[in-house]
Amino acid sequence: MSATSVLARKWRPRNFAQLAGQEHVVQALSNALTQNRLHHAYLFTGTRGVGKTTIARIFAKSLNCQSGITATPCGTCSACAEIDSGRFVDLIELDAASNTQVDNMRELLESALYAPTSGRFKVYIIDEVHMLSKSAFNAMLKTLEEPPAHVKFILATTDPQKIPVTVLSRCLQFNLKQLPPALILEHLKYVLGQEAIPFETGALTLVARAAQGSMRDALSLMDQAIAYSDSKVEEATVRNMLGAIDQSYLFDLLQTLHARDGAGLLRIADDMAIRSMAFDAALQDVASLLHRIALAQTVPQAIPDDEPERARLMQLAQQFSAEEIQLYYQIAIHGRNEIDLAPDEYAGFTMTLLRMLAFMPAGTVQTQQAAPAAKAAEPARAAPPVTQTAAQHRVAEPAPVAAAPTPSAPAPSAPMPSTPGLLDWNALLAQLNVQGMARELAKNCVLDSFVEGKLSLSLAPQHKQFLTNKIAQDKLQAALSEYFAQPVRLALAVGAPATAATPAVMEQQEKQSRQQAAVSALEDDPFVREAQAQLDAQLVENSIKFIQQ
Repeated sequence: MSATSVLARKWRPRNFAQLAGQEHVVQALSNALTQNRLHHAYLFTGTRGVGKTTIARIFAKSLNCQSGITATPCGTCSACAEIDSGRFVDLIELDAASNTQVDNMRELLESALYAPTSGRFKVYIIDEVHMLSKSAFNAMLKTLEEPPAHVKFILATTDPQKIPVTVLSRCLQFNLKQLPPALILEHLKYVLGQEAIPFETGALTLVARAAQGSMRDALSLMDQAIAYSDSKVEEATVRNMLGAIDQSYLFDLLQTLHARDGAGLLRIADDMAIRSMAFDAALQDVASLLHRIALAQTVPQAIPDDEPERARLMQLAQQFSAEEIQLYYQIAIHGRNEIDLAPDEYAGFTMTLLRMLAFMPAGTVQTQQAAPAAKAAEPARAAPPVTQTAAQHRVAEPAPVAAAPTPSAPAPSAPMPSTPGLLDWNALLAQLNVQGMARELAKNCVLDSFVEGKLSLSLAPQHKQFLTNKIAQDKLQAALSEYFAQPVRLALAVGAPATAATPAVMEQQEKQSRQQAAVSALEDDPFVREAQAQLDAQLVENSIKFIQQ
């Protein structure tokens, strides 16, 4: 396939109207352009392929279109055409991953002093800006503090945590979200329709899931699927191309768990080992399936009618309670995070399954099959309170549930935990779509309670400055509401002890533990010991750095 026909390039959006998703960013930028309220530096954050560079180029066209500063660039003038073709002399794109040094940044900043050659603004797009060296950031900071009026900086990164706060504070930051599979699916349908390529919806569904929120990855995978197929993009062909072995084993696994058949769970794991399936990826797939079941329970209309596995999803949604699905999801996430610490992946995977079995509320099978109707009126017993510290080190035990017949329809809404013991704040934070100062706020809190949609967090006194950071609080509250798919009210107060086991503290403790393990490993190394004995060598501990793989 020639470069000009690559779908990701051919169907790259040329204006804001063509952009799929990221409406919150488009709206903010459009308003700024329409009202001519322009900042000198913008920061776009988000995972790969979600539109950071695409939005940056559209914004550059909006600033330099010959029809004037506008949210709807004409696309036909010389400035728009040259930006689309990558030939616009006043649009400078820099890949920070390969230009990390201060000399590269100084050269770029020196050119910023000169007026634009043909455009209204000089626009600098710096991709993966977090890769710049400390000295390069310092060089950039001077220009960000006193920017020339004709210069606009657009920074893009997948890792905003590595950007100095002095730079962050001088940029307008926009967090681009991962695109939901449903949106990717609809866009793929549109693209293939325009390309006149027949397809099966199930095939596009597989590609949309495999893209993991990246439209660029989805279109690249679709290029592969078109090349792989003869004349029609079919589900069986795409499944084979992706190496996605028939995932019916996931449904079988949950059915076996529902039946409390431990031996059956191990048989499925053994069969997966025989087929050389990756257990880490399998846990990700289990978590994904549990998420879809939770959707089927709470928002049935979120599962499209043409979903190939809709019938089985709805069946499992009725067999398990909402509490069980939430618990198993948490266990699957924990299991995936811990699988590298297990003796081997098989042991980590099977231990996760056995943990699900062990934490299954007593009487679940009888509850789902045939319990006396009189039991339905019995109140559930309350779970004993679990401290936050304990909750961060293990999966919290659910309260024993009352025996009751299976409802004939999914529950109307997902229950929220009423005590911090039923919610692992550290694990939840790992799932939240929140970055920057909002994430720093969350990392330095402990969970007090989560009652009727109100989530209360406590800060240690040394972090009380977050009480005045309304923007960070609003972003964290929005991320929580998005995660739970219903409004969440955030209450923040100072009250945690200075030594509270916050996610930030635990992260630091884990780093120290790994660092100490690295030091111990070197101290026990035979070569090092021989060098010490024979050459009177000394081990300089502060030179040892643990590198996260």
